[in-house]
Amino acid sequence: MMMPSHKVRILVATQPVDFRKGHDGLAALVQSALGEDPFTGTVFVFRSKRADRMKILFWDGSGLVMTYKRLEETSFTWPAIRDGAMTLNSAQFEALFAGLDWRMVRSLETRRPAAAE
Repeated sequence: MMMPSHKVRILVATQPVDFRKGHDGLAALVQSALGEDPFTGTVFVFRSKRADRMKILFWDGSGLVMTYKRLEETSFTWPAIRDGAMTLNSAQFEALFAGLDWRMVRSLETRRPAAAE
């Protein structure tokens, strides 16, 4: 899977969703439950009731893209179930997608140089 760049906003819906939902159903859920616009390029990550499945939805500029992943022998490490969504950085998202514990990942904080050397 192509991972989103570090500049892309990544939101994880913490409530499990009905995995029978497709592109349109998940986009409607983004609008109604999360209060977000699904057509901004933000990556939305959804979990199933069984923690071993995830769906990812994002707008690529020409259409909605949905990705589905199921882990075979383990489950994903999800945030605590509560209303709304939480933000992950790209390193945490890559760890979550790989089935690793995203809570152990911290991306390096870098600051923009004031001037070129």
